[in-house]
Amino acid sequence: MFDRDMTIKQKEMLLGYVLILPSVLLVGASLVYPVAYNIYLSFTEIPVDPTQSPEWVGLANYQALVSDPEFWEAVQNTLIFTFFSDVGATALGLGVALLFRNKFRGDGIMRGLVLLPYIAPLIAIAFTWRWLLQPTYGIVPHLLQDVLELYPSGTNIRETLGMVILFDTWRYFPFAFLLILARVRSIPNELYEAAKIDGAGRVARFKDITLPELKFVLAAVFLLRWIWNFNVFSDVWLFVGNNVPILGTFVYVRGFNTIPPNQGYAAAVANLMVIGLFVMVIGYVKYFLDW
Repeated sequence: MFDRDMTIKQKEMLLGYVLILPSVLLVGASLVYPVAYNIYLSFTEIPVDPTQSPEWVGLANYQALVSDPEFWEAVQNTLIFTFFSDVGATALGLGVALLFRNKFRGDGIMRGLVLLPYIAPLIAIAFTWRWLLQPTYGIVPHLLQDVLELYPSGTNIRETLGMVILFDTWRYFPFAFLLILARVRSIPNELYEAAKIDGAGRVARFKDITLPELKFVLAAVFLLRWIWNFNVFSDVWLFVGNNVPILGTFVYVRGFNTIPPNQGYAAAVANLMVIGLFVMVIGYVKYFLDW
């Protein structure tokens, strides 16, 4: 494999290429090829008959989605859902992490209980929430409608964007809690003691010590949750189906759950999701993480 005339540095470089080749091939087979094929599909119309080849239609799918009001509704719902569920989960995770900053008796058990929403099977908690919010016999609508009379009877609050945001916030705040707690407990106590001596109150200590120390952790948590929420499908689909359309469910419905299915159109929407997410991540990393 090695030429005798090669230098040690060249041999090491060649060996490195040989060692990473299996990983490159695996990534190419599992990621690059599907992405490239999806780009190709977005310029075609796929017939229902699997024996027929896709028909090239150029930019027709992209032109169609620009004038599709359902697409723009899904975009709006996705942005609102992603932002508020992300902010909610991060803020709730931060608040709970601050409660656990100092160790106490039984704190291990309590941390385990906090993690339950995140580690519980998604299908179990989604259907539990569906049952609790069922408009006919659910306990939550009964309390809010019949007991507290906060809104009219017969309203299905489960199939609202706000309830989907609340569900996702509750489901994923333990992820933020874990990452933030690890950083919170590594902040030296000497900083807080010195601030107390200088007369700083709790709000000042939180603003001038805690938040600056957590800046990059909070930014990283927000970014990761944004990526996951922007592409979310299973959480929303199991909870409300397509009653609150977001881009993840919109792509599935258009590509597989309509008659006839329009997979070329769905592929075009998926490509725009990738581009939009890529631009957002690049801008976020540059201006908020200072990388």
